[in-house]
Amino acid sequence: MAAHNELGKKGELLALNWLMQHGYETIYKNWRFAHVEVDIIASKEMILHFIEVKSRSNRLFGFPEESITKKKLENLMLAAEEFLFQFPSWKRIQYDVLSISINKKGEADYFFIEDVYMW
Repeated sequence: MAAHNELGKKGELLALNWLMQHGYETIYKNWRFAHVEVDIIASKEMILHFIEVKSRSNRLFGFPEESITKKKLENLMLAAEEFLFQFPSWKRIQYDVLSISINKKGEADYFFIEDVYMW
């Protein structure tokens, strides 16, 4: 497996743990619709969260959250729309980003961006 794939998997495991510690209940991980994948779908306080996880092991190309494009957010919203079609009981939703920077010692630094919207 390529190093970036391993980092991504490690980041998603760290994200699941971080979210659990902060009161989120994971509903799905890697939920797919057509060509789009939502990293984590979780709930907290009756809000459904569609969470994009980005991990990096250095800042050569910037912070992890800086790699999220407008197209990625559009795809996240497309997948959320389908999810809500399949599971219509949710009344409140939110799009979030969990950015994880992992240093050479394997220590993680988390930056959670809540309620992301497009402009």
